[in-house]
Amino acid sequence: MAGWSEQDVDLGGLKLKVGRGGGGRPVLVLHHDTGTLDKLPFYEALSARFDVIVPVHPGFSEKSERAQWMRHPRDIAALYQWLLAELGVERASLVGLGFGGWIAAEMVALAPRDFHRLVLVGAMGVKPPEGDIKDQAIVSYIDYAKAGFHDPAAFTRNYGEVSTDQLVEWDLCREMSFRIAWKPYMYSPTLPHLLGGVKAPALVVWGDDDQIVPKSAGELYAKALKARFETVAASGHCVDMEQPDALARLVTSFIEEN
Repeated sequence: MAGWSEQDVDLGGLKLKVGRGGGGRPVLVLHHDTGTLDKLPFYEALSARFDVIVPVHPGFSEKSERAQWMRHPRDIAALYQWLLAELGVERASLVGLGFGGWIAAEMVALAPRDFHRLVLVGAMGVKPPEGDIKDQAIVSYIDYAKAGFHDPAAFTRNYGEVSTDQLVEWDLCREMSFRIAWKPYMYSPTLPHLLGGVKAPALVVWGDDDQIVPKSAGELYAKALKARFETVAASGHCVDMEQPDALARLVTSFIEEN
């Protein structure tokens, strides 16, 4: 991606891999529990209007060191608050994708007045009132990743012929997910009670065919945050990879609102 740079930032006794591109208002994008690909059209679309910062979650890739001390997504949230301070970034907007949405929600709960906008896309982190978050422990790495897409062709468009390196990445992601988000699986009993204090305007987005996180979780988030709720047609859980242009339009217009 033209104009993008990558750096290692030393925080909490580990090297955090951080990608950055574009210019304008700062936007911190937090990726899924399946990791992130380096070159995503969604990131590129946002970087046309914003200063986009994409850290790789600690331990969720060979590129980003595992923090042995981490035991909860709130630990990553605190680390990313530190990252923003280290980078000299103030009043960032947060875009949280799936598991990254949980981290983003923890960040705004920890610092209710510090962020410009919050966007949660298929976010984990709360217990769905109806249905259950898909348990990745009972399916293969590939089947779990494929379950994030409405259209199998969209999975292939992003991942191509799945390589051994990609399988290793998914293995690392799964192991780290179990380390920090296992009991209870992929939600926090305390987080819903802390969302009422959040001052940042919020947008909650869901794919209309999300097979990973039930829509009821998004509706709970929207109610707690007094947020607008939007669905994206012909999309599964990974809206950013399946419908990047539609999601980028929603996110851009929301962040640029007065």
